[in-house]
Amino acid sequence: MIDLENDIFSKVATTLREAFDGIAVYGEYIDVPAKFPCVTLVEADNRVNQSMRTINIENAVNVMYEMNVFSNKTSGKKAEAKAIATKADEVMETIGFTRTFREQIPNLNDATIYRMVCRYEAVIDKDFWIYQN
Repeated sequence: MIDLENDIFSKVATTLREAFDGIAVYGEYIDVPAKFPCVTLVEADNRVNQSMRTINIENAVNVMYEMNVFSNKTSGKKAEAKAIATKADEVMETIGFTRTFREQIPNLNDATIYRMVCRYEAVIDKDFWIYQN
């Protein structure tokens, strides 16, 4: 299986930790963060790219990453979440991903927490080249 999840997570997490003091970044989904601001980045899909398939079934995969950004600031939580998402966008774009979704989603567990969800897609081949969809 073609898997770059750890590398991609590390690049995004390192950049966010350098840019936002005290940010918590996790490689798995957390529905109630213990610390804010908080980001989760998870590989939500990894499937064989049919157009690049040959005898070796897995020459390339289509991947999708989902990022959740949480902020609980009393004032400015939307601005903080957008700034974090924008910084992550820059990293994902540099790596070769295309953002296919970015939306504010109500945080059902606690409405005082602002939550933004972003999704990124790309094609990764067996030599770990990353192509934008």
